[in-house]
Amino acid sequence: MNQDFHYYGTYCAAILAGYTTEESLSIAYCANFVDFCTRSQLVRIKGPLAAATSMQQLEMMDSGVDLISLQNITRIWSSFHFLPGDLHATRRGCGRRYLNKYRLICNPNGELAAATVKLAKDKGLEAAGIAMHVLADTWAHRYFAGTPSLVINNTNEYFYELLPGENGFTRRQIRFMHNPAAEDDPETGRYNCSVYQPNENSVMNLGHARAGHLPDYSWIRYIYLPAWGEFRELLKDNPSEYMHAFRQMVYALRFLRGDYEDFQTARYDTEKVDPLAEEITRILETRQLNASADWKALGEKLSGVPIPDFDIETHQAEYVQADAIAREDTLLGRFLKAALAQKSMVTGHIFQSGNRLAGFSVDYRKKGFRGIRDFRRLIDEKAVKRQ
Repeated sequence: MNQDFHYYGTYCAAILAGYTTEESLSIAYCANFVDFCTRSQLVRIKGPLAAATSMQQLEMMDSGVDLISLQNITRIWSSFHFLPGDLHATRRGCGRRYLNKYRLICNPNGELAAATVKLAKDKGLEAAGIAMHVLADTWAHRYFAGTPSLVINNTNEYFYELLPGENGFTRRQIRFMHNPAAEDDPETGRYNCSVYQPNENSVMNLGHARAGHLPDYSWIRYIYLPAWGEFRELLKDNPSEYMHAFRQMVYALRFLRGDYEDFQTARYDTEKVDPLAEEITRILETRQLNASADWKALGEKLSGVPIPDFDIETHQAEYVQADAIAREDTLLGRFLKAALAQKSMVTGHIFQSGNRLAGFSVDYRKKGFRGIRDFRRLIDEKAVKRQ
């Protein structure tokens, strides 16, 4: 998903869930900051490198295909953007190496989705924001995996958009290109994507890069033939998926506020959302590259106050100027601690399932997790810095 949903959409969900405007802004900031908390950003603010929740394009291009690099990539992208739907999925006729990648395919309503939301319970607004980013992305990024894989993530020329019309839907073939200087063009059906690389472990084959930004647009409906699906047509209906995501976010945030005793998967808020369903559907189905203005208008209508534009530097001075102890109690300090906990939890589940694609993990909830400094033991910092 893009900033329009992660920031403004999350703000709307938080307001509907009963949070104050200030609380909703904090949740929305942290939900969107997940896409900006890279190692380069952490170097600038002198934060722990292990807390990275995303990677810049240059960081990914500099990353190798060695085991340590691939595990670091998988830890980040599977933990925050492509949460695995079923770590114990079975598939006949395939070897362990492929099965491990197959089990990292992102899907909503999995065991890890519930674990992500429950992990954020009573951990503050920052943890809630991270959980909302992860939860939302399980819907936008479903069917792709947060580890490099040509087999899992590749697309081909059989890729069609379903265009709505008076007599139903018509198919139009999507044409992919690689021109970073050009914007996606919904009118002509031309979209940017990563360069084809036959190397199974190339970063070009990470997540939905081969499908470009299409999964991040709320209005698109498309059909393609994934290799892991035995080349059968697979329909992705983003307007429906995004509405499910929004309803689930409101329900999850209400759980985090204490409205419900437990969080259950495949449960969605209708009480708060249905009165706005028509307006939200209009936003989701409007063909535009950036829906921020529409989501912002809805958020301001719900809360009655202006919503400031997202500014990555909003909370940086507080963090940078604090001493080593006080810094962990700033908004960014709490965000980084929650990010470390999320990464540890997901990596731990992947490791415990017998899958080593995300590397080794230690469950610090049981081994005395006390904060940011402790988590550094999970990673060989010298190895990470060589990437």
